[in-house]
Amino acid sequence: MLNYDLRQCLPSSAELPDSDDTPVDNELQNLIPNLLEAILALVWQNRNDWFFGVDMGIYYAPSQPPLVPDGFLSLGVERFIGEEGRLSYVLWEEDNISPIFALEVVSKTYGGEYEKKKVDYAKLGILYYAIYVPNRQYRRKRQPLEIYKLENHQYILQPDDQLWMPEIGLALGRERGTYLGRNREWLYWYNQQGERLPTPEELVNQERLKAEKLARKLRELGVNPDDI
Repeated sequence: MLNYDLRQCLPSSAELPDSDDTPVDNELQNLIPNLLEAILALVWQNRNDWFFGVDMGIYYAPSQPPLVPDGFLSLGVERFIGEEGRLSYVLWEEDNISPIFALEVVSKTYGGEYEKKKVDYAKLGILYYAIYVPNRQYRRKRQPLEIYKLENHQYILQPDDQLWMPEIGLALGRERGTYLGRNREWLYWYNQQGERLPTPEELVNQERLKAEKLARKLRELGVNPDDI
């Protein structure tokens, strides 16, 4: 009997387009998932079994165009693939591990977030699907943040817009804050107690304040901190 690896017959990520070449409507579609990724990089800095993609194609069948969420999270995969990283997320190169979480940021141009993409992500088996409306004038009849969980092959809207996801070990929610100098509402990760996890900027500021406080105490004691 002839034995062969079916994966050798499938195109690799290097042979596939890395996106759908559709430009984002505004920078928030990248900034919002970028912030979520940056927080994860701090919280899970010692873990290498996760990957967060931003505006990256997910290939699930060789003959089909990729799905391209604004952001997605996969668990149980290698975080880093070589020095250049992933060109796209190709299921047959990832042991057929589908993302566990997908995010769509609704913009002025409607992209089927509430209909077609919901069906597509359900077929792929993505457990949690979040739809965020950063500008209320785009979808005034929708909640700012809707989080769905896949149950019996269908997405069920969850009652809270800060949802604990035990399979991920984090909650997703929204509140005002500052990221890259811009103060507005952002999406954040939270722990099980509902406490928001800090951003890289916030940690830097915390360390700066600690250093300034220590320097003041030293000066009060007659010690020049610059001489230490």
